[in-house]
Amino acid sequence: MMSSKKMILWAVAALFVAAVLSFAVTYSVRFTEAAVVTTFGKASETSNRSEPGLHLKWPYPIQSVTKYDTRERYIQARSETQQTADNFQIVVEGFATYRVSDPLAFYRRFSSAAGGNRPIDHFREAEDLLRSRLRAALGETSKFRMGELFVERAGASKLPQLEAMILSQMSGQSESGESLSAYGLTVTMVGIDRIVLPEATTQEVMNKMAANRLRLAGQYTSEGQAVATTIKAAADADAQRIRAFAQSRAKEIIARGEQEAAVFLKGQNEFPELAVFIQNIELMREVLAKKLTLVLSSRDFGMRLFSPDALRDLKEGELPVDLNDLPGGDASADSGAEDGR
Repeated sequence: MMSSKKMILWAVAALFVAAVLSFAVTYSVRFTEAAVVTTFGKASETSNRSEPGLHLKWPYPIQSVTKYDTRERYIQARSETQQTADNFQIVVEGFATYRVSDPLAFYRRFSSAAGGNRPIDHFREAEDLLRSRLRAALGETSKFRMGELFVERAGASKLPQLEAMILSQMSGQSESGESLSAYGLTVTMVGIDRIVLPEATTQEVMNKMAANRLRLAGQYTSEGQAVATTIKAAADADAQRIRAFAQSRAKEIIARGEQEAAVFLKGQNEFPELAVFIQNIELMREVLAKKLTLVLSSRDFGMRLFSPDALRDLKEGELPVDLNDLPGGDASADSGAEDGR
């Protein structure tokens, strides 16, 4: 019975020793990671391990493994006041995404990071470097005017061009002459996610926009007046041409009418009494064609019965023998007729 207990203890101890040895001499790398294996704290050109899976190593302190996440990471730069090419002050806030492209170079640059030798400490120091470069690269804003960054038409803004220049500036050489590739880093994207106009700049922009609108309004008004003057001149020329044509045509018609009337005037000169008679007939026709009121005197022939005193002195059953006996005078008296309206 005691021997079986001892065997179990020895088996557990053997498993424990095997696990410790396995942990000491192996390590695993995920497909999202890359490892740097150092020997006595020094890394060589063969220290990179990027193949995912289980790997062997000498136990610590002979060899140690530092793993880095190679997926893209995100950093945000604090707001910075920048000046545009047309002397506007704007507050720009940018971001960038990056990844560890060379784990060995990354380890050599940041393994002595202040605060610890853990991968998180290495990333913290690397992001401080990237933020500093991003803030410096945002100075490319000074190469663009305000009107180039903020436009009304979709797709006409030069913000993408500014972001590309910031990316190139970040990835290029710094003041010390080193590029990001020397740090084992690759910036994959740069963006401007926020632009704020200070109050003074906002008022200045509004004033310039108002002045620009007034300038455009004046320009369009001037162009409209020029077009209106051209149209009016063309209309006057057309009217003058039409008037001249009408006057010329009227003179031709009048001349032709006078020519044709000359024949009739010649005939009327030969018979003046007939001409006067025709003119009188025309006058009567024109007068009688309108409303006419004819006023006659009761002393005219045949009008005496219409006199108010015509039958006053006649007795019942009596008829006047002679119309001249009727009041109103002699039948042969002067009579007159007046034409009126």
